[in-house]
Amino acid sequence: MTIAVGDTLPNVTLNHLKDGVQAIDTDAIFKGRKVVLFSVPGAFTPTCSAKHLPGYVEKFAEFKSKHVDVACIAVNDAFVMGAWAQHQHVPDGLWMLADGNGAFTRALGLEMDGSAFGLGMRGKRFALYADNGVVKALHVEAPGEFKVSDAMSMLAAI
Repeated sequence: MTIAVGDTLPNVTLNHLKDGVQAIDTDAIFKGRKVVLFSVPGAFTPTCSAKHLPGYVEKFAEFKSKHVDVACIAVNDAFVMGAWAQHQHVPDGLWMLADGNGAFTRALGLEMDGSAFGLGMRGKRFALYADNGVVKALHVEAPGEFKVSDAMSMLAAI
């Protein structure tokens, strides 16, 4: 079952790179905060690197001015996410979260099979806005599209 507006986000352990690989529970990310979380099928992939992440980097200050945190997630490991963050000049404070085994993505019901492209199980391209762990907006892209999960769409949603 796919997560929906009004649902509470599941508590799952993710990783991020900060002085080595650090585990972080999703409750620590979402509880008591307003957060936009966007998911990419893979770090360093074309649309993700050329449009999706750069849009959030560019609009990061606008999210912060609205007291909204921003997090990027992918079914990649923390080292890949860290290298991608450096490559994309991601500002401090924009979380680059690794869902290496896809546990959070599966718990959301937003996994996709990228085996035809040699990617295995990945996350769909989506963005959500959560307030204190409750989903207030959810924008899931159709396969191969990039129309509703971009930074401007999420700024409009909050």
